[in-house]
Amino acid sequence: MMEGTDHDENSMEQTKANLRRAYQYWLDKSTIYPVQRWIGFLAVLSLFFLRIYLVQGYFIVAYGLGIFLLNNFIAFLSPLEDPSDDPTLPTTNSEEYKPFTRRLPEFKFWLVCFRGTTTSFFMTFFPIFDVPVFWPILVMYFCVLFFMTMKKQIAHMYKHKYVPFSFGKSKYNNAGIEKGSFGGGMSGASRKGI
Repeated sequence: MMEGTDHDENSMEQTKANLRRAYQYWLDKSTIYPVQRWIGFLAVLSLFFLRIYLVQGYFIVAYGLGIFLLNNFIAFLSPLEDPSDDPTLPTTNSEEYKPFTRRLPEFKFWLVCFRGTTTSFFMTFFPIFDVPVFWPILVMYFCVLFFMTMKKQIAHMYKHKYVPFSFGKSKYNNAGIEKGSFGGGMSGASRKGI
């Protein structure tokens, strides 16, 4: 009888490990598709808000999700090392340039937002989370909190002269276009000794 439970536990652990491996595999495959990932997140967020609208409840869950997303957004906009503590950004042209490093990278930001929204969506199926509240107060308080927090973040960005957004790498004219009879970098070069 003990052997059977050992085999069942081992089988269950193996199944969990396979599921974790498959989950990680698909997460890794999705890293190169940021637009599609964010569209998926917006779809789940839309389903969540549609559910809130249809059942006319769970406003406290929506408020909690809003605070959670705001907190992660601030972490996404913030630098890894706070310039207030130690001025690490260059102040003159002779200093070394250090690129902006986020406290919360884009992929992790997407992942925690997606997980939080999915969890909130599933919470709307349990009546224990449907706490009766006067939702206009929550909306007003969230808006005030959002604008105050963003004002502080933008002032911090302006004070320390950093921009948390980059719109891709620089693009050069004719980059990747091969010219010449051999289509490579050696076209037109003379060979010495031949």
